[in-house]
Amino acid sequence: MTHTHERTKILAVDDDATSRLMLLGTLQAKGYDVTVVESAKEALGLLESGRYLVVISDWNMPEMDGIELCRAMRALNLDHYTYFILLTARTGSGEIVSGLAAGADDFISKPFDPAELEMRIKVGIRTAALDTRDAAIFALAKLAESRDPETGAHLERVRTYSRLLATKLLELGHFTDQIDADFVRLIYATTPLHDIGKVAIPDSILLKPGRLSDAEFAVMKAHTTIGAETLEAVLEKYPWVPFLRIAHEIALYHHEHWDGTGYPTHTAGDDIPLPARIMAVADVYDALVSKRVYKNAMEHDIAAAIIRDESGTHFDPRVVEAFIALEEDFKKVREHFDQDSTSRLAA
Repeated sequence: MTHTHERTKILAVDDDATSRLMLLGTLQAKGYDVTVVESAKEALGLLESGRYLVVISDWNMPEMDGIELCRAMRALNLDHYTYFILLTARTGSGEIVSGLAAGADDFISKPFDPAELEMRIKVGIRTAALDTRDAAIFALAKLAESRDPETGAHLERVRTYSRLLATKLLELGHFTDQIDADFVRLIYATTPLHDIGKVAIPDSILLKPGRLSDAEFAVMKAHTTIGAETLEAVLEKYPWVPFLRIAHEIALYHHEHWDGTGYPTHTAGDDIPLPARIMAVADVYDALVSKRVYKNAMEHDIAAAIIRDESGTHFDPRVVEAFIALEEDFKKVREHFDQDSTSRLAA
């Protein structure tokens, strides 16, 4: 019988050959699937694959140390949580604080005790396993999306667009008091829930092969408040869970306009939560370049021009600035999912 930990991929990095041999021998003896490397830069390249659940890194290394590796790993915005353990002889509170600030999860003293290392790895696996939350979120969102056969890979695209926008906004120096690595991860995880309220919209309206009447559109608009009310009920029970707050904000406000002419609350400007302002650009762009029963897909240049023209009216100008800087990336995302969809159909 195969145990769970035997399938757990661990990446260990240490510039000392003796330490590497000890880590390799200890972890393989416990049945772990482990890769051992001697430099943080090599480790970072491997981490981009997203295959590793736990990283064990020496703190003191040349060129890039363990703290820098941890910070760089968190900036990768991997699709799952990776537990990071620092091997160190440092025990001062200042060092521990700097490690935690960089995103480290745990510390173990060198030379390490094999039994202690295994216990800390097991804690890391349990912690990383909580990331199944993201899978549950996406499964729930896909259930809602499955009622609309027109949407294709809409969820995958908009969450990728949203992550790109959040990352670029931080690079541009916008919203540095709100955007960090956790924000980027959470917006990627929660944007698929933006239309969860559509589960309550009648098929006659949701699946209508044409434009909606004013009365039908009024019913359709209710998906924002229905979704928000559902998430708010969960949020009241679990108020300490940050992804629920962001999901609620996106569900309620992603159709609001910067100038206050959107729906359902006519909120304007910075009063619209930032996650919803980011989602608005991602969602509209995807709708414009996607084919629907009542319209053909627009070319990227036309859709991008519409986004630019509606800066300051529909959209936050700073989010549009980020979009403009990312146009080539948006096109690549669209092409990637188009190719993936074609491949699945051919198969």
